[in-house]
Amino acid sequence: MKVVILCGGLGTRIREETETKPKPMVEIGGKPILWHIMKMYSSYGFSEFVLCLGYKKDYIKNYFLNHEELNSNITIDFSSKDKIILHDKIREKDWKITMIDTGDSALTGVRVKRIEKFITDDTFMLTYGDGVSDVNIAELLKFHKSHGKIGTVTGVRPPSRFGELIIDNNQVTSFTEKPDNFKDQRFINGGFFVLNKEFFKYLSDKDSCVLEKEPLINLANDKQLMVYKHLGFWQCMDTFRDLQLLESLWKTNPIWKKWDD
Repeated sequence: MKVVILCGGLGTRIREETETKPKPMVEIGGKPILWHIMKMYSSYGFSEFVLCLGYKKDYIKNYFLNHEELNSNITIDFSSKDKIILHDKIREKDWKITMIDTGDSALTGVRVKRIEKFITDDTFMLTYGDGVSDVNIAELLKFHKSHGKIGTVTGVRPPSRFGELIIDNNQVTSFTEKPDNFKDQRFINGGFFVLNKEFFKYLSDKDSCVLEKEPLINLANDKQLMVYKHLGFWQCMDTFRDLQLLESLWKTNPIWKKWDD
């Protein structure tokens, strides 16, 4: 099963970092947040990724093309035709990464639409390239398979405003992006979706297609969107303050880290 990660946005609210790199490549503990997200999924056995690229796409491509060299101690032997010796075992050997240019100006919905042909299974996972969580991916997938609907979204309760989920008996009855009258006790869109391929029919190929608007609103209206309630840790990296928080947590208590070093 493939994991689709949205990696193409501008990240304007964290411009201190994104002037020179795409937001998913902003580092926590010396590693891009994108790497942290991929490690989360691979710790549950999901190591096949489709990255929806856009803004500064070459930065992400170059990182993975040179991943072993960048993350190893190396010896270059100039006497042996520039032989390179890597001294460290890379734990991401089983990763398979497909990187797709989905457009510099494309919004979230159309980015997903443009990777449709790379989804060969009936079900795929989807998340944003700027948030980490200790959500149990195995239990999330189990929940999705249990209800038979097209989509599952992970509902979280963070201390900030995002897409609000109105829920009735674990079914999403309304999906509202960034509500004006937000109440802390309500769940909001935390990403970490599981979707059936039927979801692609809700998406258009126009750059203006926003995942969190018509596609998810219509899916909820059709009673095809369920919520997996996650009461544990979730944190996005929306601002420089968020980055500082995540950096501090990585040093003291990296709650989302479920993998071995």
